[in-house]
Amino acid sequence: MEYCQTSLLVLQPTPFCNIDCTYCYLPHRSSKKRLTFELAEIIFKKLLAFPTIGESVTIVWHAGEPMVLSVSYYERMFELIRAIAAPHLNIRHSFQTNGTLVSEAWCELIKKWNVNIGVSIDGPRELHDLYRKQRNGAGSFDRAYEGLRMLQRAGISFHVISVLTVESMAQPEKMLDFYVENQIGYICFNVEEQEGANARSKLVNCETADAMYRSFLQRFLDLAVQRQRPVLVREVEQCMGMIEVHGTPVRNEQNEPFRIISLDCDGNLSTFSPELLGVEHEAYGSFCFGNLARDSFEEIAARVHESRLYADIKAGVRQCADTCAYYGLCGGGAPSNKIFENGSAATTETVHCRTFKRSVDVVLDLIERLPPDSAQAANHSHASAPPLGMWPG
Repeated sequence: MEYCQTSLLVLQPTPFCNIDCTYCYLPHRSSKKRLTFELAEIIFKKLLAFPTIGESVTIVWHAGEPMVLSVSYYERMFELIRAIAAPHLNIRHSFQTNGTLVSEAWCELIKKWNVNIGVSIDGPRELHDLYRKQRNGAGSFDRAYEGLRMLQRAGISFHVISVLTVESMAQPEKMLDFYVENQIGYICFNVEEQEGANARSKLVNCETADAMYRSFLQRFLDLAVQRQRPVLVREVEQCMGMIEVHGTPVRNEQNEPFRIISLDCDGNLSTFSPELLGVEHEAYGSFCFGNLARDSFEEIAARVHESRLYADIKAGVRQCADTCAYYGLCGGGAPSNKIFENGSAATTETVHCRTFKRSVDVVLDLIERLPPDSAQAANHSHASAPPLGMWPG
């Protein structure tokens, strides 16, 4: 068997999250289990010896709120990983956090280990608090915003992930003003999706969803140009990069085994879309392919390659290649979206596909309408970008 090189490790230190977002896809976010150091040593000795591990890898601590565990926990965990890793292996740690628990001690750890930080905040208070609730039902904006400001005061660069909802897509001006006024330079837009524990989305089966998203993104970028307010939008940056290299073979890492490896706090391993970790589906059962406390890479790889999931993913990619004019830019969509919207990975279009197409359309329109300098100004910043392989979930 030939194996793809792993670019991203998604590690769940704990399933627990201290807030309870309405649209969250994580099914076990009330569980307070955690990855022990004893198990972590076993896991990393096996994992970092996988033949798919090259010269560098990004570890994203996610799939719960990573900061509910202590600074000292990560200090010890990072030291453990560094002691196990081969000397030539470049490891970059990354946290995706809701921002509510950021403290001076966290800022010191982030700077010491050069940790990439993503903060989840959905725009101004009235939009953020519609869906991002504390466990008592109150909005989480004030705590998240204070965490964001603390990172800025400490001189730490970060990117922001905002989940776009029906309500926020209706207010591009308010969203842009929020980012600019708060000196947020790098923005990632995730459209609310139906997957995992989030069994329903207002945007699935919504006839106007495509038009809403396109109108939002186009207006957002037009306003940025008109007001000379430079921002960097992940979706625009990615589309520009794809357009520039169009014609070369495209690779979608969510469709290739072991390009992304996801591990839960018990050592269970999944691959393909990170959102598949810890969930089950009536057609596929569990998306776990093994446990690193007991299984070898060869055993896990055999299960992946023989699985119905992998067969369906390849069938879905072939259908996308045969039917979609945008295939050369995206490489076949995300398996998790196909499964939870369409019931099978052996399918094609999803809400994420349609919003991706609209992103491409908007970028092409921007390039055609504006002088090169103005188009670049609509998508320019010096803020930190998310790690390679940050998925659209």
